[in-house]
Amino acid sequence: MFDVVITPSAELDIQENYRWWYDNRSQEQAIRWYMALHSSMENLRDVPERCPLASEAESLETPIRQLSFGLGRLPSHRVIFVISGQQVVVLRVRHVSQSDLTRNDLL
Repeated sequence: MFDVVITPSAELDIQENYRWWYDNRSQEQAIRWYMALHSSMENLRDVPERCPLASEAESLETPIRQLSFGLGRLPSHRVIFVISGQQVVVLRVRHVSQSDLTRNDLL
């Protein structure tokens, strides 16, 4: 069993996405998105290796993985993380329409 750690950058991403849902959809959908996202991240405690390497892994030369997440049938966001010992470290939460991460996005 792994511990899930959310970095400050990922927490900021989550808050920004929550605010977008709240402002552009509804408070109900924002809360539903937030709760479902946290539930999905908690599921990373068991076998996080099941998630594929992120598209940026090769160019960044870092074994970052991604969990695809969304409220509907199609994923709208990517939870970007690394496995470090017994921890799953969530680095960023990005909308699928955003460009690939750069090294600066991971600082």
